[in-house]
Amino acid sequence: MNNKVVLAFSGGLDTSFCAVHLTKEKGMEVHAITINTGGFSKEDVKRLEKHAYALGVASYKCVDVTKDYYEKILKYLIFGNVLKNNTYPLSVSAERVSQAVATAEYAKKIGAAFVAHGSTGAGNDQVRFDMIFNILLPDVKIITPIRDMKLSREEEIAFLKKHDVKMDFEKAKYSINKGIWGTSVGGKETLTSHAPLPEDAWPTKVSADKSERITLVFEKGELKGINDVTFKHAVDAIQKLNEIAAPYGIGRDIHVGDTIIGIKGRVGFEAAAPVLIIKAHHALEKHVLTKWQTYWKDNLATWYGNWLHEGQFLDPVMRNIEVFLQSTQQFVSGKVHIALFAHRYSIEGIESEHDLMSAKYGTYGEMNKSWSGEDVKGFTKIFGNQAAIYYQVNNLKIESGNHEE
Repeated sequence: MNNKVVLAFSGGLDTSFCAVHLTKEKGMEVHAITINTGGFSKEDVKRLEKHAYALGVASYKCVDVTKDYYEKILKYLIFGNVLKNNTYPLSVSAERVSQAVATAEYAKKIGAAFVAHGSTGAGNDQVRFDMIFNILLPDVKIITPIRDMKLSREEEIAFLKKHDVKMDFEKAKYSINKGIWGTSVGGKETLTSHAPLPEDAWPTKVSADKSERITLVFEKGELKGINDVTFKHAVDAIQKLNEIAAPYGIGRDIHVGDTIIGIKGRVGFEAAAPVLIIKAHHALEKHVLTKWQTYWKDNLATWYGNWLHEGQFLDPVMRNIEVFLQSTQQFVSGKVHIALFAHRYSIEGIESEHDLMSAKYGTYGEMNKSWSGEDVKGFTKIFGNQAAIYYQVNNLKIESGNHEE
């Protein structure tokens, strides 16, 4: 009988519980896989491998999908300036989709009959993993011990201590997920509507004490350079920017949103590079895109971000929207100047040969070079003509915001 199970393994409390439970209590052949989306160093991977084998798994593998993650997902979030509820750069939700797809591919490769993840029954991740596994692995059974057993974090800790598992259980009180597009932090405070996360819960400490000015260089919507340094791949630029900006505490926030399962959710996150990139990219676009490009891109990008957040990455409509987003980036090239301060930043301005504020055609509020005053008089009559006819035909007037005859 095939009792191979591929376990999506982060090494945290939930997946550590799953590894021990499946091996020691269920007698299954557990193959743990870590999908690195830019959050694990080589030292981290070695530590995870050692930890996984100590838990009793049959094999451990780490697959680095960071560049693939960028090419298939992150660059479209940048093109769309996607911030859920104008706050959250989809740090975890986008990452989970990439991890679920890579885990499914590994399960196919080794011929596993089961696939497991450590999601609870109260969050979004269970839907993201289950849905992608159901689509890509229709004949493979999904196992979710934490959800099915309705375990609290305290119960998981007690179980692991019973099995002599060595972990930093004090640190395990917070659920931390780290990737190139940000780090989420969940704990007892985020289960309330009012409590802030304590300073020691944040993975990156605020250590920068002097302001700094940086320049981000974009080519067709992608970050290619910082100051005078050009990077071979946008992933390298993102990692360098985070190294520069994270010590300022930039990108720290708490997101409150609607979960896929219908309840409100609250989570802390730090995402210095994603927030700066999206805000800088948006500033550049405001200069180089037309009004209607911006309008339709904003609408489609918001929908794209929401559908991705809900795990629907494999819906073919996503590929259609990505083509549109890509096409809008043809002239989104130039420099964006940013000032960094402790806990805040300021977009100071942009430089681009595609800047539609070009003084060649006029200066807003001062002078123009492309039309005359008489042109404007005629234009305003025509531009408001239908509304004027409507009010005259229906004998309408407006008083105190009410339409009256």
